[in-house]
Amino acid sequence: MSALARWFKHNGKRVSGYDRTQTELTNRLAQEGIEVHFTDNIDLIDDQVKANPEGSLVIFTPAIPKDHSELNWLKDNGFEVLKRSQVLGIITQNMRSVAVAGTHGKTTTSSMVVHLLKASGFDVAGFLGGISANYDTNMILNESSEAIAVIEADEFDRSFLTLHPEWAVVTAADADHLDIYGHKDALKDSFKDFIKKIKKEGKLFVKNELATELISDDELNYEGYALTDASITAENIRFEDAAFIFDYKNGAQTIEGIRLNVPGYHNVENMLAAISVSRHLGADDTSIKAGVESYRGVKRRFEFIIKRDDLVFIDDYAHHPVEITALLKSVKDLFAGRKVTAVFQPHLFSRTRDFAQEFSESLSLADEVILLDIYPARELPIKGVNSEMLMEGISCEKKMISSKESLIDNIKAWQPEVLLTVGAGDIDKLVQPIKNALS
Repeated sequence: MSALARWFKHNGKRVSGYDRTQTELTNRLAQEGIEVHFTDNIDLIDDQVKANPEGSLVIFTPAIPKDHSELNWLKDNGFEVLKRSQVLGIITQNMRSVAVAGTHGKTTTSSMVVHLLKASGFDVAGFLGGISANYDTNMILNESSEAIAVIEADEFDRSFLTLHPEWAVVTAADADHLDIYGHKDALKDSFKDFIKKIKKEGKLFVKNELATELISDDELNYEGYALTDASITAENIRFEDAAFIFDYKNGAQTIEGIRLNVPGYHNVENMLAAISVSRHLGADDTSIKAGVESYRGVKRRFEFIIKRDDLVFIDDYAHHPVEITALLKSVKDLFAGRKVTAVFQPHLFSRTRDFAQEFSESLSLADEVILLDIYPARELPIKGVNSEMLMEGISCEKKMISSKESLIDNIKAWQPEVLLTVGAGDIDKLVQPIKNALS
C-alpha cells in the first residue's frame, strides 16, 4: 500500500490515508508529504477528498476489516473504491512485467529481481511488499515508459489474478490464508489461475516441486528451480563469514563462485529464481554475479540487528511454520554450537488455530522459545485460540509466554547467544528497544 502511495505522490497526486498502527514506515510517508491518521474516524478523512468524490480514488487492502467505518462511508458516498491489486494491474497493464508470487519468498525474490536488473543496467519499476535495504524504499521508480515492472503478486484474497505478466515466478504454494480459501486445494487452484494469466509469449520460473501440481498447459514455457534435482540448481553451497557461496547451474550453463551476503538456504533458492529471470531478460553473467554480491536484502527478512562475537540478533518476518523452519535451520547451520533463542509473535487467530501443531514443531528447532500474545491484525479473537495452545507441543525445555512489557527483562535474564525476533505483527516495534538494551 505504501508503495502505491509513493507512486501516486511521485506522479503529482495528493495522497492521504489510514493505517491501524503508527510505524517507522508511516512516519517516513508523513515526511514525504503524505497525511496518515491512525483512528478509524470518518471526520479524519481529508476534507479535500470528501469534497471531491468524482476526482478521488480510494485504494484499500483486503486486510482492512469489513466493518471499517471510513471504508464503508466512502463506498456509500459514490467514491471509486478499488483493491490494491486492481490498481497495480491498471498501473502496469501497458508495461512489460515480472510478477513474483508465492506463499513464502515473494517479497525477497521480487526485491532480488529488481536489484539484479538494475545492476545490469535495466530501467525498472518495482512494487515491493517490504523495504529494500539497497534502496531504502518499497517503490523503485522507473525512468521511462519502456521500463520493466517487477510486481510482488499477492495471493491473499486472490489479489494476483488482476495481473497479466509476461514473466512470472512462483516460489511456494503451501497452505495459508485458510480463513479466505477454506482449503489448501482452493489455494492451489488460485495459483493455477494465476499461471494462466501469464502471456503466451512469456515464461514461468517455478519451484520445481510445484510444477506437476500447478501447470496443466502443455504450451507454457517454464523451468523448475530448486537447491537440488531441478533444471536450475545451486551447486557447491558453502558458508563463508555468514555468507553463502554457490554455483548457479542451468543445464550446461554455470556461474561459479556467487557470493550471497544475505544468508539462508531459502534465500539461495530465491536467488536462483531471480538470476534465472535476469538471464532470460538478457542480463550478462558478470553483472548478475556483482549484483548478487551487492544485494543487501529486505528489512525484516533475515536482517542482522546485532552481529558481535558474543551476540547475534536477527529480526525476521516469518509468520508461517514453513518459513520459521527454513529460518531456524539456516541459523543453526550458520551458528552451529551456539544457543538459539527465538521470540515469536503469532499472527492471526485463524492461522494460529489452523497450524498450531506445525508452529510448535517448527519452533522446537530453537533451543529456547519466548511467545508473545497473538497479533490479531484484521481479526476478532477466536474463543480458545491463544499462544498458550502452542506451548505444550514445543519440545525445547526452556520456553515461556511473555508480555511485551516484560520481554526485554526476560531476554536479558536468559543471556542469549543467537537471538531471533520472529513474526509479522507489531513485534518489529520492539526491535530497536531490544537492540538498545543488549548494546
